[in-house]
Amino acid sequence: MKTSFLIYEPLPELAELARRMERIAALGYHGIELSAFHPPTYPVEQIISLSEKFRLPVVSLLSGWSYAHEGHCLASPDADVRRRAVERLTDYAVQAGRLNAVVVVGLMQGFRSDEPDEAKANERIVECFRASGKAAQRNGATIVIEPVNHLQVGFNHSADEVAAVLERVASPGVSYMLDTIHMNIEERSILDTIRRHGPRIRHFHLCETNGAPYGTGNLDFRAVLTTLAGTGYDHYVSVKIYRKAPWEEAARSAADFLRGCGVQMRN
Repeated sequence: MKTSFLIYEPLPELAELARRMERIAALGYHGIELSAFHPPTYPVEQIISLSEKFRLPVVSLLSGWSYAHEGHCLASPDADVRRRAVERLTDYAVQAGRLNAVVVVGLMQGFRSDEPDEAKANERIVECFRASGKAAQRNGATIVIEPVNHLQVGFNHSADEVAAVLERVASPGVSYMLDTIHMNIEERSILDTIRRHGPRIRHFHLCETNGAPYGTGNLDFRAVLTTLAGTGYDHYVSVKIYRKAPWEEAARSAADFLRGCGVQMRN
């Protein structure tokens, strides 16, 4: 099983990115997940160089920064806002294609405050994913839709809902993923959801039920990892910890925890 570590905040300084990549590689992770931002402060070639230096691929780019900081929203009733959102996802897809990474989209779908009508919102979301999916395909990248719980995103909270959107989009450039913290809120059974969707997903976030360091919540990590492996999933499992620990402490404790679960970290 290939593990990556998710860095939530954008890293506009190349030296800080290098420092974190070196440390994450030393802790035994196979990859790193980054938060995309715009405009980039260093060329993608420098990220590729660091990946080669530390043997640490960038496996995913998170897109949520562009909703929070630029207002790019796929469900917006404003066609210009949607156009800019697709343009930004295209920018990220170009970067992701160079990195052989996926682009994760959850928050950019928007909230009910952006569009109260779920049917109208999903029509726009599907249209935007069709357009951005074509761009991703042209650049050898994949956009993955993340089912995010109803407290954090306005639409498509469950794996089944996102799979239905994916069928409507019908683009090779768009897939989907799972995240245990959102499944814990939205799904009847985490393990049954993994069994049903694991063979099709393109990315996976492994997050404790409280978002904090592993072992402080209620997630059965061994069962989750065993079930996921049983589906034939062969992409990265990304460690997601965003509460109650600085990133380096979180990365170190998660690596130790996963070894205790029998996960083979990098030598």
